[in-house]
Amino acid sequence: MSTRLEFITLQNFPLVEPGDNLLTLIIQSLQDSGVELENDDVLVLAQKVISKAENRYAYLNEIEASKEAIELAAKTDKDPRVVELILNESVDVVKHRKGAIIVEHRLGYVHANAGIDQSNIHSDSDNPRVLLLPINPDKSAAQLRQGLQQQTGKQVAIIVNDSAGRAWREGTMGFAIGTAGFEPVVDLIGQVDLFDRPLEATTVAIADELAAAGSFLMGQAAEGAPVVLIRGAKLPTSNQGSKALIRARAIDMFR
Repeated sequence: MSTRLEFITLQNFPLVEPGDNLLTLIIQSLQDSGVELENDDVLVLAQKVISKAENRYAYLNEIEASKEAIELAAKTDKDPRVVELILNESVDVVKHRKGAIIVEHRLGYVHANAGIDQSNIHSDSDNPRVLLLPINPDKSAAQLRQGLQQQTGKQVAIIVNDSAGRAWREGTMGFAIGTAGFEPVVDLIGQVDLFDRPLEATTVAIADELAAAGSFLMGQAAEGAPVVLIRGAKLPTSNQGSKALIRARAIDMFR
């Protein structure tokens, strides 16, 4: 069990452009911050830097809205072209209201607008663009982890985080959409509490807890701090990936 955590925001991280080598940028930013990686460190990366490097931009002038998108856009006060992208990135529309469309993303997350965003990206007013989630955040995380091991000799864990709202609660918080190198959900069922009673239904979403902590340091506006190093977490090693965080529809009481 961890008794102390250290959080370090990497300094001077540049604005990422399509085709940039994130591994090189991370190593340079570590050097600029005076930080040397240690075994068992955790790097939390904002989803946007992954998506930008992978050129997950969509240009709205190139999108033709379907009849379904036009109808849903009228109900939600959204650009039909953005709605078309939301539908393309999703497998199901769960709920909608003015300003928001809650969907099941193709990767399994249930959140607003399929994670499509226009904040903190440069966009031409004549041909506006939006940013989609990475194609495969787990694969992106695993590749970064492997590259860091090859370059530094250190075994680290990677979290790709995004922000989302929650049922019953106001505000957004960070959650993990990609992981590599550790067990994202720890099952405590069968362990005993302080009074020797066995736990019956306790699993801990470690990846989400650390993703939220990283998001707190990253900020949501103009902070420009998309990478946070966490030291001292003592995570159980695993190649499981972030799919373990997604609740199966059969036991999801909110759908």
